[in-house]
This record gives sequence, C-alpha cells and structure tokens, in this order.
Amino acid sequence: MKNKSTGLERRTFLKQSGQFAVATMFMGLGTSKLYAALAPSEMNVSIPNVKLNNGVLMPRLGFGTNTLKGEIGIRSVADAISVGFRLIDTAYIYGNEQFVGEGIKRSGIDRKELFITSKLWVDFAGYESTKNAFKATLEKIGVDYLDLYLIHRPKGDVKGTWKAMEELLKAGKIRAIGVSNFTPEQLEEMKEYAEIQPAINQIETHVFFQEKESYPYLKNSETQMEAWSPFAAGRNGIFENETLAAIGKKHNKSIAQVCLRWHFQRNVVAIPRSTNKDHMIENLKIFDFELDESDMKTISTLDLNKTQFPEWT
Repeated sequence: MKNKSTGLERRTFLKQSGQFAVATMFMGLGTSKLYAALAPSEMNVSIPNVKLNNGVLMPRLGFGTNTLKGEIGIRSVADAISVGFRLIDTAYIYGNEQFVGEGIKRSGIDRKELFITSKLWVDFAGYESTKNAFKATLEKIGVDYLDLYLIHRPKGDVKGTWKAMEELLKAGKIRAIGVSNFTPEQLEEMKEYAEIQPAINQIETHVFFQEKESYPYLKNSETQMEAWSPFAAGRNGIFENETLAAIGKKHNKSIAQVCLRWHFQRNVVAIPRSTNKDHMIENLKIFDFELDESDMKTISTLDLNKTQFPEWT
C-alpha cells in the first residue's frame, strides 16, 4: 500500500470519528528493559513484551478502542485479536467496555492470552467508589480480573483511589496498576503515599508532541510510558507529512508504520486504533525494519512540544 493512499484512508476514518475521538487524549515507557514475546497469532506475529515494575509482562504494541461501539466495536476487537493483537485497551468513559467484552468472546481466544486494560473515570474517584466502579467494569467486560487498571485523570481523591487499587491488586483482581495523564510532578507527589508505584503512565505522545519533560523522567523511573494516541488522532496532517512519507519510502513502509516503529524504538507502548482489518495487519508489520539514527534525528525535528488536543488542557 502506498503511503499517500494509506494516509488518505486513515485520515478519512479519523475525521469521521474525530468529534468523538478527542476523548482519546485520556489514553499514555520506563526503565524496565527486559523483553519477551507473546505466543504467535494466526498471522504468525510475535509482539515483544516489556516487563513492568512488578514483573508482569505487557505487550509493547496493542489495540486502542476509544469510539468503537456496537457491532463495529465488537467486530473490530475480534478482528484485532484474530490478526495478532493481545493488548486490548478500553475505559469506562469510552462507553464501550461491554462491546470490548463481546468482541473478546467472539474471538474465541483464551482469556489468559490477553492483556486487558481499563481505566477509572474521575466521577468515581475515592476509595469505596473506585472498588464499586472496578466491579462494574469487570461485569461489563465479562472477566474476573484485569491485567491493568489506570486512574484516567489526576483529579479528585487520587490518594483514596490509589489505596483501593493497591488492595485490588493484592487481592489478585488486577495484575498491575497505573495512571494516565499524570505529569512528573504529580507522579512525585504519589511517592509520598503510594505503597506500590504506578506501573504505567499513559499519556499523549506522538511525533508532534515528544514529551521533552515526561519522556526522560519516565525513562529513568519505574513507570512505563504508554502512548494513548500514537497517530495524534490524524491531526496536524500526520498522514500527509512529507518528512514521514520520505522516511517511509526509504524503508518501503507507510507513515503509520514509521510512527509506530518510532514509538517502539523509544520504548514507548503504543495502542493504535482502527476498524480496518488491513490497517490492523499493517500496524503489526513494524518488527521487520529499523529506523536508523538519521531517521530518528529527522523525526525529532517534527516536535512542536505542545499538545494536539488543546480542548483538553
């Protein structure tokens, strides 16, 4: 598939879902550098893992589900699993946990082969409300535990929420706990009361916002960095960017693949979203090439050092 046509097709999808897709801003790699590999899928794809700060293995490339609801959501999740994705990311505020669960069921995969993430919305911040919201999330998805549970935004009673999440982890209901959209300063504040340090901080990062503050901080911490919108939701003309297209042409890869490979080489977990099965397969084909030092330096010049989602600041 040529870069230009890939860009136009992806941009069309992102524009069609754009009004709702701004909520992807809520979705976000650390110092643990021990990697493993997942069992091959029917597409014979092996996705490397990162070892989180508690020893849990997490895929370094996953599938995002924001805006995916109803039959489209169910089919997209099932398709993503069928082509090889094992990390599936959802959240209460996406309003699709039940559809994600149905997609998992339709795939026929063994639950143990998946790494399922969901997130607690700010309305449920606090000790008791967190436990109640978590129970509701499990029921909607149709599972008896989560692999990762995140505080979606740093608002409300974060301390009480974190205590509840620590207890749920100790009880075996969650395998790892983390946060989303937290700044380094907010993570430092958590150290004053957190018995367990966040395994993940899922934040906005892409070629146009390379997180000059959070990236080095997380790289040198126990908290893994994850990108909730690795393509910037198609904003700023990312799929028509001439610099990325030139790098893609050099490696015979699409702009999307260049972006995902860039995240991978920065050791940032990425969770691209798509309803197109061909694009899902394309997104997985990033492990057979490498961006050289010149490519990485060139991409670094694209950094605008600011959010592409100003409506959420």
